[in-house]
Amino acid sequence: MRRVDPLDATRTSYDAVAETYAELFGDELAGKPLDRAVLAAFAETVSGPVADLGCGPGHVTAHLHGLGCQAFGVDLSAAMVAVARRAYPAVSFSQGDMTQLDITSGSLGGIVAFYSIIHLPPELLPVALAEFARVLAPAGQVMLAFQTAPALPRLAPTTVRRPHRHPAHRDDEPPARRVARRPAASPTPSWQPLPAPCTACIPPAYLRA
Repeated sequence: MRRVDPLDATRTSYDAVAETYAELFGDELAGKPLDRAVLAAFAETVSGPVADLGCGPGHVTAHLHGLGCQAFGVDLSAAMVAVARRAYPAVSFSQGDMTQLDITSGSLGGIVAFYSIIHLPPELLPVALAEFARVLAPAGQVMLAFQTAPALPRLAPTTVRRPHRHPAHRDDEPPARRVARRPAASPTPSWQPLPAPCTACIPPAYLRA
């Protein structure tokens, strides 16, 4: 019997919407001054290669590269990696799983995971963090970003796999994001922003270690 990969649904859903996701979020840093400030502070102090894990369409990786970091991106979705490579040909991107990284132990100066650990089921979060520790050099740094808001009311079935809430998963709508939504009768993803009050009041959290 084939072992079920708990990340299969996330991989498949992002493969399906990679192009549209990049159109919606590829320039989001322009409107996120706090994200930019956090990344700038990280770039000033990190030394050595930096992995952007869960890099999506590659905009954060490219931003770090522009700040002088030896940054490369890793994403679960092959389609997202293809989009990132096309958009930022000067930056390296590869497909990979943050719970089993194809990276040499102790080789990284830093890890950035911006709004990506939310896609890990609770039982895999410790696995991913152990991988982060394995691949980081002794003085390496980790910069995490994630959402902190209470759950939004359910609006419609999502095309993109809904994020998990830690420490335990609850069957809630994803916090702090516009969602990909697909009506039950339609096989084609349709994207609509959540109402402005939903997106404006959801604070991010940052964890640096």
